[in-house]
Amino acid sequence: MQRLTDQIMNHAQGLPEGTPVAAKSLLHLGTRAAVDQALSRLASRGQLVRAGRGVYLRAINSRFGGRAPSVTEAMEALAAQRGEVIVPNGAAAANALGLTTQVPVRSVYLTSGRSRVLSFGKQVIELRHAPRWQLTLADRPVGEVVRALAWLGPEQAGPALETLKRKLPQSVFDELVAVAPQLPTWFARNIVEVVYGCRAQDTAVTKPVMEKKK
Repeated sequence: MQRLTDQIMNHAQGLPEGTPVAAKSLLHLGTRAAVDQALSRLASRGQLVRAGRGVYLRAINSRFGGRAPSVTEAMEALAAQRGEVIVPNGAAAANALGLTTQVPVRSVYLTSGRSRVLSFGKQVIELRHAPRWQLTLADRPVGEVVRALAWLGPEQAGPALETLKRKLPQSVFDELVAVAPQLPTWFARNIVEVVYGCRAQDTAVTKPVMEKKK
């Protein structure tokens, strides 16, 4: 009979690169205790990389030995596997958009799931649960804008939007206008003021936005 470690590796090798191997998904091969022990042995041999409690990744073989897959690949695979939205946080988004030269020291991602910490080799990744509005259109450029401005905050949002209006396609701002009613009042107000070039009152923030959508 094939050893449990071999069965697990056969399973892992059939998955796309970066796809997490969760102990809970292997219970058809053995008891939870036996699966946990087998996973631990595979990690100690360098065949799997432990990412978190009960979660492992298949090591990528290179001439320098086994290594963890890229964080980007792992996050995309984890999101698909768990049915979560997982995206770089606002600081990373602001840096990517040229709104700050500050390079995040720690890798932080926003998620629709629970907050937790994962490890990829020597790199620690923090997943932070975020409110739904910060994950709006997460996989599109406008989603990156939303996260960046959420991180910058109300005082810097207006100037940042003015900067982005000169850099980004009009289509991005059209999408911002469309999602403005889902965003906090301060955010929607800044969108209205930058797009329409006028001051917006709290009681009428979404009116011109909704008219634009008609």
